[in-house]
Amino acid sequence: MNPAPGEGSLWVMTHPKQTNGEAEAPLRFTRVNAALGAAGLLSLVAGYWLLSQGSITAAPLLLVLGYVVLLPLAIIR
Repeated sequence: MNPAPGEGSLWVMTHPKQTNGEAEAPLRFTRVNAALGAAGLLSLVAGYWLLSQGSITAAPLLLVLGYVVLLPLAIIR
C-alpha cells in the first residue's frame, strides 16, 4: 500500500496530462538569452570588483542590474 501524503513518503510532482490536444512549447536557448546571461555575469563581476575597490555607488547599481534585471531576463526571455 502507498502511504498517505505527509507520512514519510516521497511524492513526485508530474506535469498534468494535456487534455486540449496542444503540445507544450519546448524551451529555447537563443543568442538573446546568451547575450543577456553574459551581460548579467559581466555586470556581477564588475560590480563585485568595484565593491572590493571601495565603490559605494557604482558597485550596488551593477549588482542590482545583474541580479534583478539581466539574469532574470536571460532566463525568461
